[in-house]
Amino acid sequence: MSVIAERSTHVSRLGDLPAREIAANVWKAVSAKCLFGKASELAFDFLFALFPLILFMVTLFGLFAGRTAELQHGFLAYFADLLPPLAFQLLQKTTTELAASAGGGKLTFGILVSAWFASGGVASMISALNVAYSVRETRSWLRVRTAALALTVSIAIFLLVALLLVFVSERALDWIGSHVGLHPLLFVLWRAFRWPGAIFFVLVSYWLIYFFGPNLTERRWMWTVPGSVFGAAVWLAASAGFRIYLHFFNTYSATYGSLGAVMILLAWLYLTALAFLIGGEINAEMQRAEQNAPYVGMRRKK
Repeated sequence: MSVIAERSTHVSRLGDLPAREIAANVWKAVSAKCLFGKASELAFDFLFALFPLILFMVTLFGLFAGRTAELQHGFLAYFADLLPPLAFQLLQKTTTELAASAGGGKLTFGILVSAWFASGGVASMISALNVAYSVRETRSWLRVRTAALALTVSIAIFLLVALLLVFVSERALDWIGSHVGLHPLLFVLWRAFRWPGAIFFVLVSYWLIYFFGPNLTERRWMWTVPGSVFGAAVWLAASAGFRIYLHFFNTYSATYGSLGAVMILLAWLYLTALAFLIGGEINAEMQRAEQNAPYVGMRRKK
């Protein structure tokens, strides 16, 4: 059998894996590996990495002097659709304060320092993925942190490019509309594309961390796609559901008063962490099921 034919068989066989068995194993792993508890730990790490990440992003915005305000507005627009209002107000206020102190001669230093601290959240995600795959971390601390830093910078640059493309496209659409006379409905439809763009960004971000994060000797892109899709879908659905719940039953503000925004943000980060961990466990189970499938051993005997 040729290498190309073997690879095509390898990929096509992925859809024939026992989905019910994989789902049962994932459900068992959620309890056996204490994923709910690990989601709390990861959410705590996310909280410490979130604001350095915001500082990193707004510092990058400073490289585009004429677009800083627009980029910042677009960056916050993604969170506005997902976060509950109180948590978004906290995030918006913090972003404005960080943007005010991110310019000047501190640009290069701010990018390096904020990126390093923001990568702490990704490093925690890598550690959590190693648990999902039941592998020990054999890489040095510096190598893991360097990988986390590279992933953080890659995702941030990807988001920055996406924001720039949106603004350039909007300007082009406005120019065409003023000269040709486009129907106003087209502008509404174009702005509605922000959601598919956000979903695509989340999917790619998940895939990058799932693929490059864990300490694996063998990596295949198809082993990380199911978890990426599931994790992104659950995270978006949970974020929307949590937002709706708080719209009608805002018990956090009533119970915690002024700390309600912080508690809501923590709860949202917990949902984010849990969706990520379950997605990683799905990928791990898919890999184990595919590697242990009978056809693999039969093919090796040929």
